[in-house]
This record gives sequence, C-alpha cells and structure tokens, in this order.
Amino acid sequence: MSRSHLPVLGIMLCAAGAAAQEASGPPPVITVVTTTQAPKPIGPYSQGVISRGLLFASGQIPLDPKTNELVPGDIESQTEQVLKNLLAVLKEAKMGPQNVVKTTVFLLDLADFPRMNEVYGRTFGKQPPARSTIQVAALPRGARVEIDLVASY
Repeated sequence: MSRSHLPVLGIMLCAAGAAAQEASGPPPVITVVTTTQAPKPIGPYSQGVISRGLLFASGQIPLDPKTNELVPGDIESQTEQVLKNLLAVLKEAKMGPQNVVKTTVFLLDLADFPRMNEVYGRTFGKQPPARSTIQVAALPRGARVEIDLVASY
C-alpha cells in the first residue's frame, strides 16, 4: 500500500469505529448493589453490579458480615456462610436463588467437593444453575471456598 492511501484508510477506520459505536447504542446503565447483610468488600470491587437485566455478584468467601472475620470450621460451615452472603446480595437486588443462572465455585481442595456440593444443593434445589468448579492454590484470608454468581431478572 502506498503512503498516499494511508490518510484515506485512516479516515475509513475512524468512520467504521464511529459507526460501530453508534450501532451499539449508549453505554449500559450500571447499578451497584450493596448490603450490610454481606461482608464489606476487602478490595476495590462491588458486592454486585446490575447491568442489562443481569446481576453479577462478586466472589464471596466465608466472612461474617458483622465482624468481617473468616467463619471458622469445616467446608460445610464455610460454604453455608458463602451462600448466606450471596443470598443477601441477591435479596438486596430483589432476587432469589431461582434467579441464578451461573455460579463459579473455587475450592482450595477438590476433596471438599462432595461436602460443599451437599450444602450447595440445598440452596439451589431441583433446578440448579450452570456451574464451574475449580481447585485453586489459595483463597483470600485462608478461606476454603469462594463462590461468585450471575443472576437474571
């Protein structure tokens, strides 16, 4: 391509970019979800964010919302606390477990899977959401489990 075509190409790319931005419409409205019934974030993130009819709940670890301290105990008690925290975020967004379409479970040890799964199953019932489960090297504050979710209105 000769140098004389470069300015024309630049104008074409700018026009194409502007048209693509125009076609996609305005940026989505984002609503931050915050509740005192779930732990305060321990970093620069929101407990949940609603955009285009979906709630994206940040990963929760088993922190007691009153003390912001890790709940001691086995994988069952930690999973119960994580799910309580997530249910509080869902409730603040006027949703419940029936609205959850996807979760991701992060486990420190996959040997904990059957016991975590039993607690998880009690929360999500007969029509559980899609799920991924991943073993990780470490979780914040020494937690054994973390779960995030996506829910839909």
